[in-house]
Amino acid sequence: MINVTIKDIARMSDVSTATVSRVLNNNGYASAEIRDRVLSVAKQLNYQPNGIARSLKMDRTSTIGVIIPDISNPYFMRISKGIEDTLEQSGYILMFVSSDENPHKEEKTLHALLKNRVQAIVLATSSENDETITKIQEKGVPVVLIDRKLGDHSGHLDSVVEDNVEGAYQLTKYLLQKGHRHIGVINGTLEVSTGRERYEGYKRAIREFQIEEDPELVFNGKFNQEDGEEAVTHFFTLDQKPTAILSFNNTMTFGVILQLAKMGYTVPDDIVVASYGDTEASQLLKPPGIVCIKQSPYDMGVKVGEILLNQLNGHAKEPVHEIFKPELDIRD
Repeated sequence: MINVTIKDIARMSDVSTATVSRVLNNNGYASAEIRDRVLSVAKQLNYQPNGIARSLKMDRTSTIGVIIPDISNPYFMRISKGIEDTLEQSGYILMFVSSDENPHKEEKTLHALLKNRVQAIVLATSSENDETITKIQEKGVPVVLIDRKLGDHSGHLDSVVEDNVEGAYQLTKYLLQKGHRHIGVINGTLEVSTGRERYEGYKRAIREFQIEEDPELVFNGKFNQEDGEEAVTHFFTLDQKPTAILSFNNTMTFGVILQLAKMGYTVPDDIVVASYGDTEASQLLKPPGIVCIKQSPYDMGVKVGEILLNQLNGHAKEPVHEIFKPELDIRD
């Protein structure tokens, strides 16, 4: 529940607002029974003393909250750098938090940022918090979605994303045109838009080539390194091993390259690796290395910063939906 007031707590506790104030501020007398009742209701309502309504009447901090799935992922680090470089010249400070692809942690973080009176929030959502995010925007705190959308609730929010369907389609089509018919596919979580869209791009390409999907060659992960490693182990237990591995994010691709090296396979001589997003590990491979979709995380971050400045300066009118187009990077 967002924007809970002491009046709400007083009503549910059947006491006066003055009593609630004394209990919450630990200032003045209240019986043990009353104190326990008020604190129990405050906890139940998730009361936040520095909620949105209060912060709109007071000066806010010059802080922007940034919630991303994995702050150690170079892709999100570059996005964050682009945001920071754009906003710091206007005096804003960024507060970074990882959600770890955990919707419950994301929700707690959203409330924590509100309590700390951030002026805006940038979010690469892990899903399931559509209602909370929408309410935050409605209460006057700008929210900009980065990399991921909110399904049916994205239209009224500013967003900066990639054309994931087209990128995954191009990547898959390239492998098919090279003659690969047994492609090991590593999805990210299908709970978020990037996972669903990249998987759809893959399916669109194999349909075009009239190829039926083999469930054994599809590994559903969560965009982390361990998934890439586990996927390789799985693929190489199959009777008919893949001739190419298609990984739908850079962190999983790193896991793929690492596990293949541990198993004694060479990329691309023994097996071809295609990745949605490059990884620094590809520089250690024998040329041409991997084929990948080139991303523009820094430019995406700059665009987010520009949108935020328009919002915070009162210049924004209609929501901005910026879509970055994918580019296939072939290193023949």
